[in-house]
Amino acid sequence: MDYLIPANTKKGQLILGIFRPADLILFGTGILISLILLLVVPLESTLVTVLVLSPALVTGFLVLPIPNYHNMLTVIVEVWEFLTNRQKYVWKGWCVKDVKEIQK
Repeated sequence: MDYLIPANTKKGQLILGIFRPADLILFGTGILISLILLLVVPLESTLVTVLVLSPALVTGFLVLPIPNYHNMLTVIVEVWEFLTNRQKYVWKGWCVKDVKEIQK
């Protein structure tokens, strides 16, 4: 018996197979802020133009899909959790009562 299992079964739960609703809300908010700034701020120099477009660029970078992760936001969250959580793991398995003292 051969079983056919899709490689990525969660892709069907995503919008357009790429985005979660939170990703689209984040990206839409960045675009909306950039559009409002484009209407309000006079674009007199290149630096001002880059600063006005930066919310859309940053949120676009965060929702950029990458392999082995969902997007850049997921990578940043995973790295943050790895760096801020405990790095030394104490064994407390099924045989913890057999060990008299846990070595530190």
